Amino acid sequence: MEQRRLGATGLKVSRACLGTMTFGLQADQDCAFGILDHAAAAGVNFIDTADSYPIGGGDTPAGRTETIVGRWLQGRRDRFIVATKCGMRMGERPWDAGLSRKHILDAVEASLRRLGTDYLDIYQLHHPDPDTPMDESLRALDDLVRAGKVRYTGISNHPAWWVARALGRSETLGLTRFDCVQPRYNLLFREMEREMLPMCAAEGLGVIVYNPLAGGLLTGKHDPVAPPNAGTRFSSEVGGARYRERYWHEREFATVAALRSVAERAHLSLVQLAIAWVLSNPVVTAPIIGASRSAQIDELLAAFELCLTPELKDELDALTAGYRQGDAPR
Repeated sequence: MEQRRLGATGLKVSRACLGTMTFGLQADQDCAFGILDHAAAAGVNFIDTADSYPIGGGDTPAGRTETIVGRWLQGRRDRFIVATKCGMRMGERPWDAGLSRKHILDAVEASLRRLGTDYLDIYQLHHPDPDTPMDESLRALDDLVRAGKVRYTGISNHPAWWVARALGRSETLGLTRFDCVQPRYNLLFREMEREMLPMCAAEGLGVIVYNPLAGGLLTGKHDPVAPPNAGTRFSSEVGGARYRERYWHEREFATVAALRSVAERAHLSLVQLAIAWVLSNPVVTAPIIGASRSAQIDELLAAFELCLTPELKDELDALTAGYRQGDAPR
């Protein structure tokens, strides 16, 4: 497995990052351990999780995913780069969510406990919090880095302008700056190419891409005239409506059909084509791949051995060019 520098840092991570959002819901502990074993045997040393995972079941307690990952890491913590996130709601109290100093400091201690470790390789702010001043969040992260509890910091789901301003505030105040971003990016959502990815290239930020398969629509297994398959992100109690709003549209299904034809002509699976396209962007450090069973890992990792020809890359770019615009008509 190829190793890549995380942006301008000296940290190297595997080109594939294993996502764990299904652990504790779609994948029970034994299944999750099998997925982790399979990925590790293939050279994946980069694991991404979040304190709020798993997502998808209303009664499933947040934190279960970190607990499963922590159990698996026992005795081999030093062999893996572990990234987690904070900011989502974790309890009923008013301060049990967001990016306040109170919540960040509470959340990191809880994640360390669940993961069974005394440090986090990468700690990321999960979602924007309009109620907390930016400087408050940045100072809390700086304190965690200085205390040795966090080694690198990142941001997820924030707009490019916010990240750019945060970098400026960190430089002005002499605080640790973000080392990476985690944006949504795939053939059906290319808005990141307009501002976020050029900014990351200019500022030396690592890019850990989530949703490279558009929540599973780019597997080609969904039927546009039937309800979403049970057990998928499109049918989940929590988040299903969001994923259907993102991708479950006639335009997207038509694009998937066209992409399937391209994949067949190239003698690739649609999954491999979609991931290989994400990998072809030189700004991308590592896409996050997820699985609900270990057998899925092999097909996903096969994409990391591919190199799209310039002609095939150009064809995919042209076919999905409309998805670079946030206001493209549906």
